[in-house]
Amino acid sequence: MPPAGPPRPPAPAEHRIPFPTVDEITRHCLDDDEPETVHVEIHLPAVPEPDRLRQAFGEAMRRHPRILVRQSPSRWWRSRYTWVLTGEPDRDPVVFPGGTLQEARRRALAQCPPLDASPPFRAEVIENTGEGDGCVLLVTINHTALDGPACLRVVATAAHLYGGADNAPAPPPVRSPLAAGHTGAGTKASTRSRERPARVAAHTRHPGAPGNGMLIADLPVPARPPRAAGVPGPYTVNDQLLVATWLMVARWNRAHAAPVRPVRVTMPVDDRPRTAEMPIGNGTRLVEVGFGPGERALYASLAEPGAADRSAVERLLRTTAARTRALKSADRPPLGFSGDLLTTPLLPVGLRAAGTRALRRAAAPWASSVLLSNIGRVPYPLDFGEAGCARAVWFSAPAKRPRGLSVTTVSTGGRLQLALRWSRARLDDEAGRRLGELFADALTETAYAVDEPS
Repeated sequence: MPPAGPPRPPAPAEHRIPFPTVDEITRHCLDDDEPETVHVEIHLPAVPEPDRLRQAFGEAMRRHPRILVRQSPSRWWRSRYTWVLTGEPDRDPVVFPGGTLQEARRRALAQCPPLDASPPFRAEVIENTGEGDGCVLLVTINHTALDGPACLRVVATAAHLYGGADNAPAPPPVRSPLAAGHTGAGTKASTRSRERPARVAAHTRHPGAPGNGMLIADLPVPARPPRAAGVPGPYTVNDQLLVATWLMVARWNRAHAAPVRPVRVTMPVDDRPRTAEMPIGNGTRLVEVGFGPGERALYASLAEPGAADRSAVERLLRTTAARTRALKSADRPPLGFSGDLLTTPLLPVGLRAAGTRALRRAAAPWASSVLLSNIGRVPYPLDFGEAGCARAVWFSAPAKRPRGLSVTTVSTGGRLQLALRWSRARLDDEAGRRLGELFADALTETAYAVDEPS
């Protein structure tokens, strides 16, 4: 295996760190019926050699030691949950289980890697993909411990160590500078109201069924208006995804005669660098993009079956872009100030857990309508040498109730990889398939047409 970068530092002695805010609240709200997993699948043109791959992952984890954690035993009267930094893995996360890709995907949704063994992820190499040659590297992550982008950083290091190719991240796209809180065009950064948000209308033949369902799709990236060098465009692909999500929920609910309520979309924002120094763990902060009274005026023209009025879509795109710029520039804790308050160790962790679960149940009617997690362009080539570069990458985020629906997108090779994930207690597979069709149609409607003014 070729050398890559400077030699790693010696493994640290066992060290304990308290759970950060996101980890603690996620740990409080774990539910066996809806495992807190993040699924990542990387499609490769050839199959990597097992021993070399295990060796590469082992070294990559040592170079990112924060991924080598397990939860220490806890009692309700203690002040914190704590992670133990193990320095070395307790178990080998790389497995070649056999079976089909569909079986592996079902495992990813149903079987969460345990927190009592380091590392809290597993990496399965699936050869029976139904796509001819090649394989899928399917990584399942326990979201209590880390998120998808952090784990992908470790996979990129493993690819570098395995194949020797440069897996340094591409430079991030240049964003338009904007002062915090400024939205432009007089648009408010948030449209939060006291009105309950829309909930995706339930549609299932098996109400109360446990677990998640998932739909995987490959879509074109919607076109955006041309722009001059150094001049920001009026909206981004992320804004187009937000509008497509709004249209999907609005049209689905209209078809199911659900009450007209404001659609609110929770969106993770990740400001971490993608270099080898990227902090590993749960590093995103959640913001909520509200669609309120202004969108209600557009509801009739946008939610009707058939192609929407293009001018209404364009207005919604520009309004959404102004809101998201302001939200991304705002300085706030990962789960807001309420999250920090809930994890302040004034009470024992067991009492905080009970209080957090009670508040979550009480606040469920005001939870957002849907989660949209746009990973964006994969910044690494994920080049595994003779096993090849990644042809496509999919992520999927948990879809726990009360929200019950998540949309996750990644861009590789000029295409958009979509994963739609839903709670089976609210939606069945047929409903998921139909929601996927609505999203694809809505995304097409957000694409810039050549004859439009930019």
